[in-house]
Amino acid sequence: MVLSAWTLLWFLLVAPNGGFSWHYLRQGEDLLFSGRPDGGLGLYAHHPELQIGPVSLAVARLFAPFPPGTGEVLAEAVMSALGLAMLVLVGRTAARYYLGTGTNHRRLQQRLLIAGLAFIPMWVEVSVRFAHLDDVLALFFTTLAAYELSRGRAALVGVHLALAVDAKPWALAFAPLVLALPRAGWPRAALWFAGLVAVAWLPFYLGDLDTMAAAKFTIPNQPASALRWFGVTDPATPWWDRPAQFALGLSLGCLAVWRGRWPAVVLLGADARILLDPSVYTYYSASILLGTLLWDTVGQRRLVPWWSWTALAALYGGTLFLPSDPARGFVRLAFVVLSAGYVLLWPTRPRRGGRGGGSRRVAGQDGARRRAERGPAADRPVPEPA
Repeated sequence: MVLSAWTLLWFLLVAPNGGFSWHYLRQGEDLLFSGRPDGGLGLYAHHPELQIGPVSLAVARLFAPFPPGTGEVLAEAVMSALGLAMLVLVGRTAARYYLGTGTNHRRLQQRLLIAGLAFIPMWVEVSVRFAHLDDVLALFFTTLAAYELSRGRAALVGVHLALAVDAKPWALAFAPLVLALPRAGWPRAALWFAGLVAVAWLPFYLGDLDTMAAAKFTIPNQPASALRWFGVTDPATPWWDRPAQFALGLSLGCLAVWRGRWPAVVLLGADARILLDPSVYTYYSASILLGTLLWDTVGQRRLVPWWSWTALAALYGGTLFLPSDPARGFVRLAFVVLSAGYVLLWPTRPRRGGRGGGSRRVAGQDGARRRAERGPAADRPVPEPA
């Protein structure tokens, strides 16, 4: 109830000036379904500026029958509600992840509440102010993938990660979540992932070979980007930038899984994007806040979710209050380096029970069954240190 009221408050504050990018979704879905010469399977070849996945355009089509203003507000309301659904999913992911480990679930709820209060302002930024349905769907499907990972459902992990990439290509950085499954589930998840990505994207590449040029679309290299601190002063996206983003995000995600810290995969993939992207739109930070939400709720057991609030203060507050572009770029760079270093290298307490990924779910359920056999007294929560 608190988070719903918090979301409604931010929605009412932002909605009067919202929908900044909704026209791109309307244009894209119209081109895809109207049969125009520059649309259909030639959409991305003729309009490389529409860096929006086909799943997002198909969902945007659902709002086309409404008058433009009504459809936009309705879409913003639905996207805002998805943020609340994601908080529920993250809470259930954490509950399953810690099942059978003696976790105090009241403290887990409190942790989710405090982290959610930081998450919602940035979520409203992407869902209402910019109305980026593609980013919203990419993050929503990634959250579903994390939830199914906690349940050990390999096929659904692959399906949801594929839908995330089909909604927005940069979600490919979250693919290392597949490796957090038990090894026996890797082939099934990988096949579903590769198959659904191919089904969504191959028709465009086969329908118009010029679609390959869409990958070379560039945007201005803004003065506040972290790229500037690496000496990259190109006026637009360097040719190597997008491949480097994907490579860095995938590498960091694989390293996190190898270190037994899969809840950090989303944060690390988003860090790679923030670090190397030439643009600095505030809605980019929504992926960071989802990453910190997963880490603060699932990846660690402190009551206060420091990383969620640090991300909000640094990336949102810094945009609003820091006086110069170089200072804002430095804060972005510092946050990425510190957060990535922390989740990968900082010592963590091992959990009491389970070994990781899907196997922890099974161990947790076995522990729950044993406690049920011993009686209700065995379910008393074990106090956690702060």
